[in-house]
Parts: sequence; C-alpha cells; structure tokens
Amino acid sequence: MNFSEIANSRQSCRSYDASRPVEQEKLDAVLAAARLAPSACNGQPYHFTVCRGDTAKAVAAGVSSMGMNQFAAQAPVLIVISEMPYSKSAALGAKLKGIDYRSIDIGIAAAYLTAEATAQGLGSCILGWLDDGKIRKACGLNQPVRLVIALGYPSQGDVLRPKKRKQLSELVTEL
Repeated sequence: MNFSEIANSRQSCRSYDASRPVEQEKLDAVLAAARLAPSACNGQPYHFTVCRGDTAKAVAAGVSSMGMNQFAAQAPVLIVISEMPYSKSAALGAKLKGIDYRSIDIGIAAAYLTAEATAQGLGSCILGWLDDGKIRKACGLNQPVRLVIALGYPSQGDVLRPKKRKQLSELVTEL
C-alpha cells in the first residue's frame, strides 16, 4: 500500500472481531512505525503500553464513561500513550516559544501507528475521551495518559465509509 492508499482507506474502526487476536509481528510493525515518527529534538516524549486481556478490559472501562467508546471492549489490543518528560532541548524550546511540543509529537506518533495498522490490515481508533486516573491505575503508570488506540481486525460488516472532509480550498492558502 502506498501512502495515498493508506490515507484513503484508514478510518476509525468502531467494530472489532474480538475473536481474532492481533499477531505479534503486526503489533511489532505498528509500534516500530510509531518509533520512527518525527518528534521535537528527536526527544520522543511518550511511552506506549500495550494492553491485552484483563488489562485491556480495564483500560476499555477507562475510555467508556457516559456511553462513549463502548466498542473499545471488543478490541483485542488497546495501546495507551502516556506523556513522558521533554528532552532538555525540547523543554527549552517549548518554554521559549510557548508551544506544547509533546502533544504534537504524541499526535504524530499516533498517526504513524494507525497508518501502519491500516497497511497491516488492522483497524484502529484513536481515543481521547478517557479517565486518566483509571487508566493509570490499570497500567501502573505514573505519567499522564494522553491517548488510547484501539487496535484489532475490523468485524466482517465493517465497510469503508465515505470520507467527510472540508474542501482543499477551505484548508489551503497559497501565497
């Protein structure tokens, strides 16, 4: 798959085949892709916690309050992305420029991870609706949880939905 094919076929999967586990080599490939994502000063201010089984169920409970993200319990793998401290150079740049580079870096890593998941034939969904304390407790984490990514094979009936996006003219100005 080339990048355009990945971008056109990647979507937020909300229906997983809970009976089909994710093979370790595919999981390794998505994590390796996330590792290659660019980050401010190459600091990689994040950590990935791969959750399966009972831990995944506990994390799913941490993203499912108020009726949100109920599908997360079907995903065989949940990847928790927690925020780690800046490297010294990125911390200095963030302070001088008033920019939260960690959030940007975490978003880029999540994009790389989910793009590779698509290339591997997996479905994924990036979840930002979460209970930080509940997930930290489930995973034994000390750092803030920023995102959770549901990962698995889409259910049989999960079809590619039409993309609803703004027109390029609304997003781009050429000077």
